[in-house]
Amino acid sequence: MEIRHSVCALDCPDACSVLVHVEDGRATKLRGNPEHPVTRGFLCGKVARYLDREYSPARLLYPQKRIGAKGEGRFTRISWDEALDTIAGRLQEITSEHGPESILPYSYAGTMGLLNGAGMDRRFFHRLGASRLDRTICSATGSAALTATLGLRYGTEPEQFKHSKLIIAWGANIHGTNVHLWPFIVEARRNGAKLWVIDPVKTRTAALADRHLSIYPGSDLALALGMIHVIVREQLHDTDYISSFTNGFDALAELAHEYPPERVASLTGIDTTDIVELARVYATTRPAVIRLNYGIQRSERGGAAVRAVTALPSLTGSWKEVGGGLQLSTSQAFHLNRDALEMPELQQLSPLGRTARIVNMAELGKALTQLDQPRVHAMVVYNSNPAAIAPHQNKVLSGLRRDNLFTVVLEQCQTDTADYADILLPSTTFLEHSDLYFAYGHHHLQLARPAVAPPGEARSNVDVFRALAERMGFDDACFRDSEDNMIRALLGSGHPYLQGITLERLEQEHSIRLNVARGDAAFLPFAKGGFGTPSGKCEFGAETLRYSPPAESRLGDEKLRSRYPLELISSKNDDSMNSTFGNRDGVDEQTSLLYLHSMDAASRGIYSGDQVRVFNDRGSLTLRAEINGAVRPGVARAPSVRWNKRAKDRKNVNALTSDRLTDMGGGPVFYSCLVEVERCGD
Repeated sequence: MEIRHSVCALDCPDACSVLVHVEDGRATKLRGNPEHPVTRGFLCGKVARYLDREYSPARLLYPQKRIGAKGEGRFTRISWDEALDTIAGRLQEITSEHGPESILPYSYAGTMGLLNGAGMDRRFFHRLGASRLDRTICSATGSAALTATLGLRYGTEPEQFKHSKLIIAWGANIHGTNVHLWPFIVEARRNGAKLWVIDPVKTRTAALADRHLSIYPGSDLALALGMIHVIVREQLHDTDYISSFTNGFDALAELAHEYPPERVASLTGIDTTDIVELARVYATTRPAVIRLNYGIQRSERGGAAVRAVTALPSLTGSWKEVGGGLQLSTSQAFHLNRDALEMPELQQLSPLGRTARIVNMAELGKALTQLDQPRVHAMVVYNSNPAAIAPHQNKVLSGLRRDNLFTVVLEQCQTDTADYADILLPSTTFLEHSDLYFAYGHHHLQLARPAVAPPGEARSNVDVFRALAERMGFDDACFRDSEDNMIRALLGSGHPYLQGITLERLEQEHSIRLNVARGDAAFLPFAKGGFGTPSGKCEFGAETLRYSPPAESRLGDEKLRSRYPLELISSKNDDSMNSTFGNRDGVDEQTSLLYLHSMDAASRGIYSGDQVRVFNDRGSLTLRAEINGAVRPGVARAPSVRWNKRAKDRKNVNALTSDRLTDMGGGPVFYSCLVEVERCGD
């Protein structure tokens, strides 16, 4: 038996260091690397069972072409030569007839590996002149808000949380989506720290907290303004830090004056006394840290909400302290040379001879059914499952069914999107190819080499797009780059945080902490200012922070509320990773539920276990009622993301979500969604 190093490639802030037990070329066990300072010897329950996926009889092993109607999922095996020739031929025909912008790549974070997530594929589509995809579906709103406020997407290291005396998990189900932060929180609590959770749902994290504030969906901005009101009114702010390192305090204080706790209580559903206590405890407990997650940005005023919460550590001077500050993302600290990897300059060599148009992935339904000049005639999907995860699902599926849409899907198993493919290609898992991994929850850069050989004829994304470039006649040298050369290009940014980190060191050490601080010293990015904004200061941006309830909320559009009185939250299922594990029976069981409060259930004659129809103007689906105290009155929760094909009506919760966009970053408003529910069977 041999132990090989790998890195979990799934879309999670933890980016775990994985040890793979290999016997006779076959992986027999995965475990967390005990020497990694964040992974610390354990894996989440999802990835601990990843070998079920690796060796699943449902793995795609060979290229295939469609022989049935789109959506039926009927295919026949073909060779790689036939598959590549067919794809290249169709893309050339479409380019000639409609222009290259009629080709749309669609991908996201099915792998967080840089090479297979945003490497040879980007080069290929830039050289082709295809439409560019604005990858907004998860974090764009929060990232835009963080950048507007701080200028840099830096955050408190997980290792510092053990020093905190107050931890606020705001829209962050740490137990379900960031489990490797939890041991640091446990250590802090053993030393007397308190954990407060702000979340519309009583998650596993909320159930373990000292205090849980069940907030109305989409009202986080109002709560943050209420906290700022109390902090300023009671003079609990850090005047020295504010005067030295921030801009816009007077305007922020003036705005917050309009949000006293009594008003905020009516906007958020949180008691006045709790709002005051939260503000006082946060401002007077030192150090205090906020673990902010992306849940609060998935609302109409989500960007402003992130900005207001992000302002709090600057208001109190919390950035100065080990165990203080805030973490939403640590991703920008890696300062890798993305342009050298993706090579956007190749667009100038395309038939367009210019930068291609941008298509927002959150508006895929519109792109496939309404966009013209030119219309989308081909889509290449990889690292994503848009038939299941994209909002306004009925519109998306209508587009995918178009006979004049040529669709290529690269996948590991036959997802809902794969069922609509014209050509279906088998992809490798993270255990089967080389890649470089950053993280958005810590500061450790990691390298992984193949731990096992790919099954059948599966190929990495790098290999597939390299081969397609050859078939298309792209003779640029960059398409012959090896994975190692691509990694060296990424490391060659010249940034001090990467100084001395080489491919050779990564080969030997596997994981290396960025040079964000000397030795094991804590990283305090904004202790003495140093914000990345044009002014060099934290920008409070009060002019962007006025709160109004989302149209689809209990305080929103009256006509909508009269027809659809329940606020639907489709937050992530604890045992899922977006749609990655939707083929597991246990995951399907969990994502087939609708959580209701007992009052809402009783008024509709619904009991736990009943089949219920959930509906609005965009669509409907059938789920099974669960009444267990997880949500407050007026809120329903459907854990996401279920595979459509596992449901009798072949729909999941995104049949109900809209393709409206947030106030910043062009993200989707998944959690601003009104519905009605009715019983339809036992």
